[in-house]
Amino acid sequence: MGLYFVAEQVIGPVSTFKIIMKMGITKKSLSWFCISLLWVGCSQGPQNASTVQSQALETDFITLKPGRATVKQTYPGNIEGLVNVDIKAQVSGYLEKIFVKEGDYVLKGQLLFKIKSDVFQEQVSNSLAALQAAIAAQVNARIEVEKMKSLVGGSVVSPIQLKTAEANLQAANAQVAQAKATVGTSKINADFALIKAPVSGYIGRIPNRVGNLISATDATPLTTLSDISTVYVYFSVSEAEFMRLHSGNPDRTAKMKIGLVTADGQYYPENGKLQIASGNVDRITGTVSMKAVFNNPKRILRSGGSANVVIEESISNVLLVPKAAVKDIQDKFFVYRLADNNMVRLIPIEIKAESGDDYIIRSGVKNGEKVAINRMDVLYDGVQVKPKIKTKS
Repeated sequence: MGLYFVAEQVIGPVSTFKIIMKMGITKKSLSWFCISLLWVGCSQGPQNASTVQSQALETDFITLKPGRATVKQTYPGNIEGLVNVDIKAQVSGYLEKIFVKEGDYVLKGQLLFKIKSDVFQEQVSNSLAALQAAIAAQVNARIEVEKMKSLVGGSVVSPIQLKTAEANLQAANAQVAQAKATVGTSKINADFALIKAPVSGYIGRIPNRVGNLISATDATPLTTLSDISTVYVYFSVSEAEFMRLHSGNPDRTAKMKIGLVTADGQYYPENGKLQIASGNVDRITGTVSMKAVFNNPKRILRSGGSANVVIEESISNVLLVPKAAVKDIQDKFFVYRLADNNMVRLIPIEIKAESGDDYIIRSGVKNGEKVAINRMDVLYDGVQVKPKIKTKS
């Protein structure tokens, strides 16, 4: 029975020993085999205890301490010019001339289109003639008043006739004023036949051609004109992000760097300013509309384009952990923290933001604690290590 006990302790349960016996191994041979196993086991037992520390992984750690970080947030946006104007006719007529081409840059007051203006010139001539007739009637009425005054003084006519003449003069004066207004209106309509640029900017698409009938009620404008000397880049942020950007601290907002990445992936050379585009939170999306204002002296940015607004903020007194030291397990983040007896513990952390190659830690680890920065593929909770403390560069 002693042989069975030895076999069970050395090579496994008695069932395994019986299988070996069936293989034809004699009891004498098996006894010598078991004695050899016991001698080997006894000779190696003390070495296992003494070599635990020698087998510990050499692992680099850093000591966490507060520092300064730069946080960048990127938001997709749409570009709009400082002024976007739909150019429409204010009078009806046939398009006679087009003085610009699509994509041209024009100055304020520059001539763009001309509507055939013969009818408007005739209206000006007619109104001028009516004005002259009104002025002549005014002169006659004034003469009549002067005549009546002298006759009333000589008791030739009654005062009633003088008052009638004075009333006729007032009517003549009103007719002159009305005729002048008609002349002004006709001249304005004639001027409307010449369509000029209300602002400086770039001409958009011109859908009409010479000979098309143009009306003030047309839904499609003659063209669009964009003043892009300054552009607005509109984007949306979450309600929480909006509260962070506008925390009521103007100094903090003023220190933010507002940049722009254009559609080709290049950084725009000008820095912008942050403004609120809407003071209300969208009930459907839960976002707030913002805009970044950029000077555009070289006309690089065009209305209707797209770009990414980059808000860069420098913050202090935050805990930073290298991204290489963070383990991602099923969308949760962990670090290996050095515990007592040089053992490591797998600690869950909450990340607040990214800063270059580091994460800004919201919770999970504290100032002064040490976290592993290598051996992430072989470390596990409770393993013993040989720590080597590094200084974070």
